[in-house]
Amino acid sequence: MIRFSSPAPIGREHEYVAKAIDGRKLAGVGPFAVGCEQWLEKRLPAPRALLTGSCTSGLELCALLLDIQPGDEVVIPSFTFCTTASAFALRGATIVFADIDPSTLCMGEKQAAPLLGPRTKALVGVHYAGYGGDAPGLARLCEERGIAFVEDAAQAIGAAWQGRSLGTFGRLASISFHDTKNVTGGEAGALVINDPALVERAEILRDKGTDRARFFRGFVDKYTWQDLGSSYVPSELCAAYLLAQLEEVDRVNARRRAIALAYHDALAPLAAKTRATLPSRAYLEAANGHLFWLLLKDPEAQHRFIEHLKSRDIAAVHHYVPLHSAPAGQRFGKVRGSMAVTDGIWNRLVRLPLHMDLTDADVSRVIDASREFLEG
Repeated sequence: MIRFSSPAPIGREHEYVAKAIDGRKLAGVGPFAVGCEQWLEKRLPAPRALLTGSCTSGLELCALLLDIQPGDEVVIPSFTFCTTASAFALRGATIVFADIDPSTLCMGEKQAAPLLGPRTKALVGVHYAGYGGDAPGLARLCEERGIAFVEDAAQAIGAAWQGRSLGTFGRLASISFHDTKNVTGGEAGALVINDPALVERAEILRDKGTDRARFFRGFVDKYTWQDLGSSYVPSELCAAYLLAQLEEVDRVNARRRAIALAYHDALAPLAAKTRATLPSRAYLEAANGHLFWLLLKDPEAQHRFIEHLKSRDIAAVHHYVPLHSAPAGQRFGKVRGSMAVTDGIWNRLVRLPLHMDLTDADVSRVIDASREFLEG
């Protein structure tokens, strides 16, 4: 079976994990976690990056740092993972769901602007597939309206738009290093803080609401409870694995992007004949190779395509059920305006395998099986 995703070791993972074990420091905020944070701060660059247990943890910290309260509204695309919404709903905000652009599957300025109102406290842009072309417009819109722009950069490690790293356009951003992402710690994430005024409080909130970071730096002689917070740090074992992966992110993204482009170039000639839709080559070149999607002509074709690939020992999957249609989405959110694009794509979308364990022969197998279905 060709797996859909695979968290393959690609560098010094075994060495670093063994070193963490030998160092007898397995809790959070150890040397490897600090190494990951310093890598991110230099690479993005950003004033401060805090390693977290997940992208979800990072988004929850965003909501706390922005003092999201009951009565506030937060605008997000409906086509995203549930924690993009739940992180803010946990603080009492009403989620306002936005539609997406049909060519990027991201919420852009056109979709977001009509939804902003007097209660809007934040707008969360999602860089779907590691594509960031919508980030400048969303950042500009938020600046004009005086609201916070938060980047859900879960899928965007190593990605940039016109030379600027995704995760640096917003006041805050959250990145995922989950098992399925380009580089991983198994379960891990990062909070990117682009507003220096939020750094000190972010450190307190991440560390259970205490000023322990100031204690370790010698600024206070004891630490104590200062604010709301939780345990948002990953194990040092996760951080050790992640640091080895971060060191190889450019090689990883280049290989994944090459696979995505191979899929595109092989399948594009068949797309028009079968009413399938592929992302453009420019889109794939601008993204970080996180995923390759295609839209089949209808839900029945989506199901048959996934089953066809499964019969050839190839795992392919769909993606998000729109949040505005989910029970929790209807409870904690609302829709203003049309959701036609989101409603029209989610049950036609298929993602093909894309990871570092794929050999050239595997890629050819996926292409051949896909062509067989599209030509049938």
